[in-house]
Amino acid sequence: MRQITEFFNSIGALFTNLFVAPDWHNVLDVLILAFFIYNAIKLVIHTRSNSLFKGIVLVLVMAWVSSLLHFNAVSWLLNQIISMGLVVLVILFQPEVRRGLDQLGRSKFIRRMFGNSPLSEEENLERPVTEIVKAMNDMSRKRIGALIVIERQTGLEDVIETGTRVDAEISAALIENIFEPNTPLHDGAMIIRNRRINAAACILPLSEDPSISRDLGTRHRAAIGITEATDAVSLIVSEETGIISMAREGRLTRHLDARSLTILLTELFTPERNMYSWLGTLRREVREDEKE
Repeated sequence: MRQITEFFNSIGALFTNLFVAPDWHNVLDVLILAFFIYNAIKLVIHTRSNSLFKGIVLVLVMAWVSSLLHFNAVSWLLNQIISMGLVVLVILFQPEVRRGLDQLGRSKFIRRMFGNSPLSEEENLERPVTEIVKAMNDMSRKRIGALIVIERQTGLEDVIETGTRVDAEISAALIENIFEPNTPLHDGAMIIRNRRINAAACILPLSEDPSISRDLGTRHRAAIGITEATDAVSLIVSEETGIISMAREGRLTRHLDARSLTILLTELFTPERNMYSWLGTLRREVREDEKE
């Protein structure tokens, strides 16, 4: 428990020095600490480890408070838990640690450092959008069920590991072939990362939202579930009705057409644009189509 007290004392001393006798060393030290804490929280806040992370923070706060109040029994118990803290953290947050290192390695700064310039936002944009739209419309017409998840800021490596790696360019023929019934990879989700088909037949967490219509099956619940835990966007083709839907942030938008899909995918593959502007337009168009 002494380590916890010393840790909080050192943090307090750092901030005291910052305000009492500020110099550039202390300012830089605090900025670096804030950067790492912010990115650590950002890494887990939209994942299934969110509750686990909050529990760990609560244990640390309880340990500090019990030490201040001299609750010896509670302090001893928490000390036994925290004594193996580093090893336990690595085990519990192993997917998040791997995802964080993966995102660090794929950052623009690192790619420039090692001579791999990131693709321009215009380069190779039209082709994947056209291919996905064509595949979705073809599968909708044929009533072939499909579930495509597009990775954004939150890494989906833990989901990708449940499926089969593909790592191929996006093409309508490949997408339709993967989701063709009775083929090895048709059951599950396809993951698109960096405008490439990264994996197929991946298992997604199902949404437990009781407000979801009972008319929607497992495919739609899985599509919504992954968007509740991450910032990914899911595209779904209903096997029963052929309706094309989109799930984002735990919400489902149905009855998408080719134009709506093109707007959606163009914005997803050009992340610097405002996602909310097209989302409002898209929902208005869908409501107008439903009225007609």
